[in-house]
Amino acid sequence: MSSKTILIVDDEPAIRDMISTALDVAGYDCLQAENAQQAHGIIIDEQPDLVLLDWMMPGTSGIELIRRLQRDELTNTVPVILLTAKATEDNMVQGLESGADDYITKPFSPRALIARIKAVLRRSEAELPQDPIQVDQLLFDPISHRVTISDHAVVMGPTEFRLLSFFLTHQERVYSRDQILDHVWGGNVYMDERTVDVHIRRLRKAISLEGHDRFIQTVRGAGYRFSTKVVEE
Repeated sequence: MSSKTILIVDDEPAIRDMISTALDVAGYDCLQAENAQQAHGIIIDEQPDLVLLDWMMPGTSGIELIRRLQRDELTNTVPVILLTAKATEDNMVQGLESGADDYITKPFSPRALIARIKAVLRRSEAELPQDPIQVDQLLFDPISHRVTISDHAVVMGPTEFRLLSFFLTHQERVYSRDQILDHVWGGNVYMDERTVDVHIRRLRKAISLEGHDRFIQTVRGAGYRFSTKVVEE
């Protein structure tokens, strides 16, 4: 099996080299970029399997680059792990809401970083349903990796795509945040439950055309369910 290629984006050469050394030992191929503009070109040309992206860089920030990647069908499926010294919960929520698939605060150990990389790559490679699934006017096509509503393309990141896949294949059942974390993120890596809430909000926003976000229902005190049935207030 060929090794995975990781793009490391950070304006500090010492950090890029430290991460590159750790990933090389772990068997990954590494590419490096010192700013967002350079990173965007590498992502287009080389199509890395995952991007490690610093938040705070001169010029275009990591958050701005993620948003740019999300808008382009050629790049919106590339998983991104955001690296940052911003450690508050609000920062974590902002990073995930921008489209990052995971969020790691500096300083971090190489061992912890590699564990998070493996978890994100497992999610991106996990088996999806083979046949298209349609609910109302929403069409989920796992083969072409496209979602449409009334033939209008829906833009979403890889984590939201997997979350939608999970809901569509597990309709009319309530799942707690912990259960969703285990099914969508995997049970071997610790993630804050708020991560689920952030990605649920992003998914609802993505499929809000013609009111399809109503199918993702919050069940107070229990979790979430995907249901086409009307919720009685």
